Amino acid sequence: MPSPSPRPAHTAADANRRGPLATPAEVAEYLGVPVRTLYQWKYRAIGPNVHKVGRHLRYRWAEVDAWLNAQAAYDLAV
Repeated sequence: MPSPSPRPAHTAADANRRGPLATPAEVAEYLGVPVRTLYQWKYRAIGPNVHKVGRHLRYRWAEVDAWLNAQAAYDLAV
């Protein structure tokens, strides 16, 4: 299995270009996880905040980035 390539750093300009809402597929690609993982995180209430728009799930990019930044704050040393 090939090693994953590093994702490029994202800037505020990227957030403006991509719009305020994202699909689960877009967020999964951004985070480098399967879409199924996002659904599991939603069920377990541990992932980024998700919103229902009609019958569709959508994410706000600002909330995804805030959740991602909060993940870096966890101290993994035991």
